[in-house]
Amino acid sequence: MRTGTITRKTSETEISVSIDLDGTGSATISTGVGFFDHMLDQLAKHSLIDMEVHAKGDLHIDDHHTVEDVGIALGQAIARAVGDKRGIRRYGHFALAMDDAQIACALDLSARPYLICNLDFPTAKIGTFDTELVREFFQALATHGGITLHIDKRHGFNSHHIAEAAFKAVAKSLRMAVEKDPRNDALPSTKGAL
Repeated sequence: MRTGTITRKTSETEISVSIDLDGTGSATISTGVGFFDHMLDQLAKHSLIDMEVHAKGDLHIDDHHTVEDVGIALGQAIARAVGDKRGIRRYGHFALAMDDAQIACALDLSARPYLICNLDFPTAKIGTFDTELVREFFQALATHGGITLHIDKRHGFNSHHIAEAAFKAVAKSLRMAVEKDPRNDALPSTKGAL
């Protein structure tokens, strides 16, 4: 079973994340942040990773701690679920079009966290959601998942479409990277370790 469960409790948030890399994309998401819940639903659906995410955070302050801490826990769950990475494809890439927006993602489950996030949003908010939190989520996911993650906006003028296309492009790339390679059951590295 390629699963990961993480519980994280701080003075700002209480997070519980469970994932199954070999799922169907089913999701039970409850963070108290409506737009973020919608994005996590997209992440699960298009990666085919089953996700259960429950978060209680200091939303009376803002959404920042909740979004960031979910990213931390989700990254840790992914790292736990892929284990030693033997037999996975390791790399993933996808260019996703959604109406006016086109977002490209390339990632490596390298255990070397790095984020390049070239997403500029024309608005500061999507409803009540701060668009700068999209980058914060991906930074936490990359750092705690040991993921080299590159996300680039090629086109787009609608903030909702840009954010959603980014989550979907990352999802499709993750799906590719965590899949078992039918031609290779070895560690996908010449170094002998990842």
